[in-house]
Amino acid sequence: MTLQPKFSRRQWLAAAAGTAALSGAVPVWAQKSERVLRVGHQKGWLSLLKGRGTLEKRLAPLGVKVAWTEFNAGPVQLEALNVGSIDFGDVGEAPPIFAQAAGAPLIYAASTVPRPRLEAVIVPKGSPIQSVADLKGKRIAFNKGSNVHYFLVKLLQKHGLQYRDVQPVFLAPPDARAAFERGAVDAWAIWDPFLAAAQKTLQARLLADATGVVNNRAFYFTSRDFAARNADVLRIAVQEVAAIDTWVEKNQPAAAAELSSLLGLDRSVTELFVSRVGYGTLPVSREILAEQQAIADTFFDLKLIPRKLDLLQAAPLDLG
Repeated sequence: MTLQPKFSRRQWLAAAAGTAALSGAVPVWAQKSERVLRVGHQKGWLSLLKGRGTLEKRLAPLGVKVAWTEFNAGPVQLEALNVGSIDFGDVGEAPPIFAQAAGAPLIYAASTVPRPRLEAVIVPKGSPIQSVADLKGKRIAFNKGSNVHYFLVKLLQKHGLQYRDVQPVFLAPPDARAAFERGAVDAWAIWDPFLAAAQKTLQARLLADATGVVNNRAFYFTSRDFAARNADVLRIAVQEVAAIDTWVEKNQPAAAAELSSLLGLDRSVTELFVSRVGYGTLPVSREILAEQQAIADTFFDLKLIPRKLDLLQAAPLDLG
């Protein structure tokens, strides 16, 4: 089944702008008597958290409510953070770099362990492309500014190619899948569960995943202002994410079944997704920020971002 976003970038930002423009109206979440954690999420662990309602239960004694919005990729999530529409979310390695370069007030809230098997370059099952070197001159679909953007750059370098040696085709996952399916692109750099869905439903062939190329950590993010005013809420959100992560690791068949129901995907897709996750939720350390600094420096060298970044400016408020 094709994965579809619930909101497009344009629909979401238009809705956010319309809400902000309501003359004289004070939204319930903005009233001082009540706090709200506005969570932006992709298809994955936060979907489980939303489906279970455990975060709402933990925050209820604090008088905090939770509002959820689903996105199809990290860059749009972080754009929503930048315009003040969400407070917390999950994202890959690269989107925070572009967001910080654009002036977003983000800080890292937590990290996962490396998850290199959750992203890959795939080709149609009958493709003549047999190696990464064969990608030279080829059209590769991927979401601009996403984790696979950095992965593709480093994968090409590892195999003696440069980013300029391929033809990037910037498409969000649903559009990229459609282009891949009709043969409008030669390859697709994508992450799970879109990756697993393409393998299982389109018989796409995995050319190379990120193993030995990049770490592909996932990150949980917030805004500097939210973290400063709601340290208690943020701490509970990260605890609940870690609890889900621990449960999935120990209960993979049940987790695959639950994700299958929540995401509307075939069980075989979610089983493949869950089977290759690296498990563990970590505080963001200076060493992890150094990894992000390397990504930022790479993107600056490629002129993909307009200025050099200091990743310590996006460090958690309690970084030692």
